[in-house]
Amino acid sequence: MPNTDPCNPRPHLLSQNSLVDVLKELKPAANSTHDMWRLLTERFVVDLDAVAKVLPAEEPETVWLSARA
Repeated sequence: MPNTDPCNPRPHLLSQNSLVDVLKELKPAANSTHDMWRLLTERFVVDLDAVAKVLPAEEPETVWLSARA
């Protein structure tokens, strides 16, 4: 995600290992995956595809169809 505020430069997370380390550090501050994404993009310039590979996806809860009678 590009830096939109040139007066406040954000560090770049370029390697998978550094991304994993930062995720571990931010985990206590994030209540959900949504919060984790927000914290990452506010504090760092990241490759969103790389984050999507590392951050677990939130799967929607399965809705089962009712049985036909």
